[in-house]
Amino acid sequence: MIAKITAFLKRETVLCVALVLAAVSTVLVPPDKAYLGYIDFRTLAILFCLMSVMAGLQRIGVFKAIARKLLGCVKSGRGLVLTLVLLCFFSSMLITNDVALITFVPFTFTVLDLLGGAQKKRLLLPVVVMQTIAANLGSMLTPVGNPQNLYLYGKAGLSAGAFLGLMLPYTALSLALLAVWGLIQGGASQDFQLENAFEQDASDAGQAAGTAKYKIAMYLILFLVSLLAVGRILPWQAVFVGVFLVVFAADRQVLAMVDYSLLLTFAGFFVFIGNVGRLPVFCGFMQDMIAGREVYTSIAASQIISNVPAALLLSGFTDDYAGLVVGTNLGGLGTLIASMASLISYKYVAKEAGSRKGAYILLFTVANICFLAALILLYVWLA
Repeated sequence: MIAKITAFLKRETVLCVALVLAAVSTVLVPPDKAYLGYIDFRTLAILFCLMSVMAGLQRIGVFKAIARKLLGCVKSGRGLVLTLVLLCFFSSMLITNDVALITFVPFTFTVLDLLGGAQKKRLLLPVVVMQTIAANLGSMLTPVGNPQNLYLYGKAGLSAGAFLGLMLPYTALSLALLAVWGLIQGGASQDFQLENAFEQDASDAGQAAGTAKYKIAMYLILFLVSLLAVGRILPWQAVFVGVFLVVFAADRQVLAMVDYSLLLTFAGFFVFIGNVGRLPVFCGFMQDMIAGREVYTSIAASQIISNVPAALLLSGFTDDYAGLVVGTNLGGLGTLIASMASLISYKYVAKEAGSRKGAYILLFTVANICFLAALILLYVWLA
């Protein structure tokens, strides 16, 4: 029993912290009618819709099929490295950073196995590190790229164009840095062909896709409908009910794949923020500390509690949501917990190459600091 509790605490640390903070805050502010106003049901509903759609597409194997198609054209080490990294970068803009890593990091192990032991040993750690950075940086461009963007986008009331314009310079610099790294890292790799490497795998995937074409169409339609809710074109309540009923009727196993712990984490922080916002002394202290320093405060807070909780916490004490968007996205770089998506890659590496965990953390930290420093310099220049 104790072992199970310990394992749960390790696996869901952020959720546990959120629930503890919410519980403690109820002592300071006893429950009343105002509690109903704390929860941002719109964010939770749209997040549920997007997670359901992505889980469905992932279950069908759509993302891996696209990756196989792209890698079938690769004939050089540079091409391989760039493809594996940029798959995470561009896909995370739509399928979120965590789904990109869950899909493409294990796929990368399979690809590197085809190259032989020496090549795999040389490329595994740097490629996975850069895939993780790429997923975190690519996801910052769009409102649906990661949970904090979806939340802050709703709070700020920005148009989609304004949001894209805000994050485009940082995304463009990130792409340039990733491309330079990929060209350097892949330069020493041997040339090869992967055209036939996935032949049987692709055949099996093709048969599966043939039997699930209607599900692919269904999930793509649900994704478009969810985007209309994000853009406030359709009412989120109707979209939430519609997505739930369609998925329940057509592919209900997908509902078990939704990250409900993330939704509960949001709810816990909403209660905590709502309660402490009613404490004048604490609220005034936080506002004075954050005012005019939203970007740097967000970056610093993300290193300790990760960027999603940082966005939820700090949004209760400032109206500069644009600063929080920039800060929490840049803050996803740095420590291993700065973005919870980074832990996904670490767990895969620990399982695949456990003896090299220390080397991975060192390389991860150095690379993240370099990228973070470059993006902070860009922020300073733009400001």
